[in-house]
Amino acid sequence: MNVCGKYIRVQGRMIRIARLDTDKYEFLDDPEAVLKGLRECGERVDIFTFLQKLPDNLRESSMTEPRFHYPMEWDNLAVLPVSSFDNWWSRQIRWEARGRARQAGKKGVVLREVPFDDALVRGIWEIYNETPVRQGRPFAHYGEDIETVRKEEATYLDRSIFIGAFLADTLIGFVKLVTDETKRHAILMNILSMVRHRDKAPTNALIAQAVRSCSENSIPYLLYQNFSYSNKRPDGISKFKEVNGFQRVELPRYYVPLTRLGFVAFRLGLHHRFVDHLPSAVADKLREFRNAWYDSKFRVSREAS
Repeated sequence: MNVCGKYIRVQGRMIRIARLDTDKYEFLDDPEAVLKGLRECGERVDIFTFLQKLPDNLRESSMTEPRFHYPMEWDNLAVLPVSSFDNWWSRQIRWEARGRARQAGKKGVVLREVPFDDALVRGIWEIYNETPVRQGRPFAHYGEDIETVRKEEATYLDRSIFIGAFLADTLIGFVKLVTDETKRHAILMNILSMVRHRDKAPTNALIAQAVRSCSENSIPYLLYQNFSYSNKRPDGISKFKEVNGFQRVELPRYYVPLTRLGFVAFRLGLHHRFVDHLPSAVADKLREFRNAWYDSKFRVSREAS
């Protein structure tokens, strides 16, 4: 729904939690106007959550002082300050990130910004349908038809930069960068590469080209979703972000109850998933079991086909 010119997404059945459709991509300067609109919209919303925007100078601190007096918890983003590509390449990343990015070029991977057209949509569709499992769990986009992919990727086109990684004429990886309205930051809304071309390090090359695009467009910050998630211990993805120069920035996430149910749910911690309440060691074991189960399931399916 649209509230005060902002698209709001509402999730949950028993406890209905609303957030910006562009949560983590855009931030609110005037949350009171949105809260007033939600209270008057005629649809039940129990809790509204939003993330405080990035500070003006991340180099001074990795933690942001709360600006508002709503109930809050600490959240985080993976943020890369961008001044120039050369500075990132020589000072902000580790040697292994440079080596992987060079590896892509040596194996024939070519990076370039591309228009949103039929060829790009088909290439993304082929990447999405390469494998049913990624990172140990079912891949949400696997099995989508090409028109669904086109509709999903067509969002925020006026603020999007698409980057393709090509092997000859074949798209083997892509990035969708989306900027905020002021072009103060860009976020990696999508970054994905073909598993069968992992040896060519296309994802590392895509990060390098994303930094170059931000530098050329005078965008000072590149965001890569969360640096870490609730009780999940550091893994390969957080390591990947770290070696490529992203830093963890702590930001207040506000939870504003709008109904009595919302107030009770927040006090009881019901605004989080059940798994988020588990100790890290237990959650990690459950993830390992999940990954092994899906790997076995889809390996059997491939062998039977």
